[in-house]
Amino acid sequence: MSNEIVILAGTAASLGLVHTLIGPDHYLPFVVLSRARNWSTVKTAVVTLLCGLGHVLSSIALGFAGIALGIAVFRLEAIESSRGEIAAWLLIGFGFAYFVWGVRKAIRGQRHEHAHPHDDGADHSHSHKHTEEHTHVHISSYRSLTPWILFTVFVFGPCEPLIPLVMYPAAKHNMAGVAIVASVFGVVTMATMLAVVMTSSYGLSKLPLRKLERYSHAFAGLSIFLCGGAIKFLGL
Repeated sequence: MSNEIVILAGTAASLGLVHTLIGPDHYLPFVVLSRARNWSTVKTAVVTLLCGLGHVLSSIALGFAGIALGIAVFRLEAIESSRGEIAAWLLIGFGFAYFVWGVRKAIRGQRHEHAHPHDDGADHSHSHKHTEEHTHVHISSYRSLTPWILFTVFVFGPCEPLIPLVMYPAAKHNMAGVAIVASVFGVVTMATMLAVVMTSSYGLSKLPLRKLERYSHAFAGLSIFLCGGAIKFLGL
């Protein structure tokens, strides 16, 4: 392996780490949804890795397509920027819809009382939740659209630093170098996503938030909405 490829691989590793850490969209949606939907540790890890894989592979595929077609770096970066716009709006839309659903669920889940007067003049009251009136089991595959929505968002999410890194060895017709640099970037990005998500989820599970549990879906939606807004309007 040439010194140039070693340097590029090291740069790819550093950029993959920083790119992930400074982008809250790489971990925040998984943390809040894992808590709100009571995902197991295994499911949280699998969803995170699959979304990370889609995120990285889509940019790698774009880079290889650009190499094959001879598209200039600045044009590929413009395409990545457009994909970023789409991903940000998808996060905003998904977050807002999930927030509205979460608020509605929290209101319906609030325990309240009903008075029941009797003919003899006595009356009593009982408390209940509306969610208790309609408890039934849904097919898991039907109700598990959330991970696939996240996967779709991440497929559109760009890896902007990757494009110029892979184009340099490509310009020298070093396809092995392209594969090495892209692989290092992808592995570090996914490993960082997984580490942050699992650590944050564990920490969140230790907080005494039981009284706020019924607002967890609303909080998750609001967090995702704000995350998308930060990417769109603040350039995070």
